[in-house]
Amino acid sequence: MVTLVAMVCAFCELMDSGDARWVTREPAAVAFLPLPGGQLAPGHTLVVPRRHADSLLDADERDVTAAAALVRRISLAMITALEATGVVVLNASGPGSGQTVPHLHFHVVPRWDDEEDTLPWIRQRSTRKLDAPAELLLAGALI
Repeated sequence: MVTLVAMVCAFCELMDSGDARWVTREPAAVAFLPLPGGQLAPGHTLVVPRRHADSLLDADERDVTAAAALVRRISLAMITALEATGVVVLNASGPGSGQTVPHLHFHVVPRWDDEEDTLPWIRQRSTRKLDAPAELLLAGALI
């Protein structure tokens, strides 16, 4: 007999319980603050589509569009309400990306001009060598 174990998604559970520090809840996507101590900057917000998809790689395009629209609105609010001078939007998708919660999500992180040393961005460049990566993308991936 094979026993199937359902994986519990932390973000789906959070949306079901309603126990989050909500920024907004919309029909197709939600935005909330990370757990205390997990924020990269004041106002750091996670934007999550309501429908579960492990990552950007398997998400429905409508859910990606809804999340992207909410990322934009959250970004504009950060500029207005927090007086941020910019935002950084982060997403990790797939097993090799460092993604820690297997539910598509975007980190929207406000930035200020006087904090250049704290930029939450990839610091190391890949050492992988590929011949003609643009041509490879056009030939096989862009459908």
